[in-house]
Amino acid sequence: MTRHTHRTAPTQFVETNGIRFAYRRFGNSTGVPLVMNIHFTGTMDHWDPAVTDGLAQHREVILFNNAGISSSSGEVPESIEEMAANAGAFIEALGLKQVDVLGFSMGGLIAQQLAIAKPQLVRKVILVGTGPRSGEGMTTLTPQAQEIFGASYVHPDHLWLRVHFAPSEASQAAGRGFIERFRLRTDNRDPEADDKVAPAQLAALAKWGAPRENPYDYLAALKQPTLVVNGDNDVIIYSINSWILQQHIPNAQLIIYPDANHGSLYQYPARFVAHVEQFLSEANVTSA
Repeated sequence: MTRHTHRTAPTQFVETNGIRFAYRRFGNSTGVPLVMNIHFTGTMDHWDPAVTDGLAQHREVILFNNAGISSSSGEVPESIEEMAANAGAFIEALGLKQVDVLGFSMGGLIAQQLAIAKPQLVRKVILVGTGPRSGEGMTTLTPQAQEIFGASYVHPDHLWLRVHFAPSEASQAAGRGFIERFRLRTDNRDPEADDKVAPAQLAALAKWGAPRENPYDYLAALKQPTLVVNGDNDVIIYSINSWILQQHIPNAQLIIYPDANHGSLYQYPARFVAHVEQFLSEANVTSA
């Protein structure tokens, strides 16, 4: 068990393929590490410490910035496939032979592609608040997402109250708790993503979401045990997309949290950690 936590883990760097990746590792170093892929314009410091520290009780957690994000060098690719290739190169540069992968939102697109491209590297997959290629409402940002990201906020962090949490008082109260935890790390905090990141990521999202024939067939190649998680009213990537993932991934299970929007894992961190721990700890079971 390392002495570090989300709040204290030092930022380290590894270079491969001409990219200097920033990362942090902490937690229980036995077993299979869990590599976490963050959402649109997110950095290592956009994760909830209640989630990362909770998961780190039983396994090593690895946070990283993909190419062109915050403290990592390089350019942000304009395709999910290239982002996944960079994520795979990063994992291999650490000398890891097998990992579990968690992807949240856009990170879930990367996690899908990485698991398909490198099946020997990825043991299990967790997909949170995400969707398939050509998913429902994924051609562009949803109208709700466009309004939320385009609005002005008295405090910049209040954006995340609307992105991640439902309008109910209970959900917004959970959101305020998340905002407090989100800012607990003050030393060696990641810079926010620069103005080149969002346009490149939006271009990649547009390619992923574009209509195509038989769009979900590719999911048959995602053979790893997969846990799909979402809130019951995700307005950023519509909740129906989580059901589509579960229906088309051969060995997938689905959990839907109540009164929850995009950031269901942040609204119910203890419940989410328990579900993930159970999923990652159980022996591999193939679907019928």
